[in-house]
Amino acid sequence: MTAPERKTITEEEFRSRSRRSFLNGGAAIAAGFYGWRWILNDEPVDRIPGVLRSVHERNGEIWQALYDPDRMAPTFEASKAKPLRVNGRHGVREEIDLPSWSAEVVGRTGDRIGEHAIEEFHALPFVEMTVEHKCVEGWSEVVTWGGTPFANFASMYSDDAEADYVGLETPDGDYYVGLERDAMLHPQTLLAWELNGEPLTQLHGAPLRLVTPLKYGIKQLKRIGRIEFTDDRPADYWGERGYDYYSGL
Repeated sequence: MTAPERKTITEEEFRSRSRRSFLNGGAAIAAGFYGWRWILNDEPVDRIPGVLRSVHERNGEIWQALYDPDRMAPTFEASKAKPLRVNGRHGVREEIDLPSWSAEVVGRTGDRIGEHAIEEFHALPFVEMTVEHKCVEGWSEVVTWGGTPFANFASMYSDDAEADYVGLETPDGDYYVGLERDAMLHPQTLLAWELNGEPLTQLHGAPLRLVTPLKYGIKQLKRIGRIEFTDDRPADYWGERGYDYYSGL
């Protein structure tokens, strides 16, 4: 068998191909540059270009459509729990008088329908879970939370708990989140008052915080001051600052 004949490229052909490659590469760079300029110049929605916000919303819709209420986040042996770093002080920068704390409850009509001291939450069935707390920044820690499933609390307000969303806010109004009903009523979504077997510190949200391994930490509001059942999507602190509103895992 004879070897295939090798084709040689003339200097003129080489120059022609080089020019073509250069022009194609330059066109791709220019298209990318002007495409990015177009995105950046798009009308902003919640502090990011509208087209990027649309992508965020579409991703959230997809993840919400894939939501399975029977899917449980992985759990671990309590011995695997580690101290949880303090990350973010919005709403908890100043200490409060814990004995005088209470949480206000607002119903679907926008009216105040309840107020609860911490002892009333402690009276609800207590559970512990050791799960991975994940931060949107990329780090995670395995920790043990203690508290009561939000569903236990919501059962006290059965009609209002049928609302599409739940909004939560710190007492000073500095931090606020909104979550869809399915995530709030999931059995692993807790109103927690213990971390690794000890009462919450103020910087971790004492006396009561939200915990759910279905969401990144930006959704797990510390120091609950207000709980609202609503059919309108609530305001969300980081959702207004360019992050994904859904923020699910």
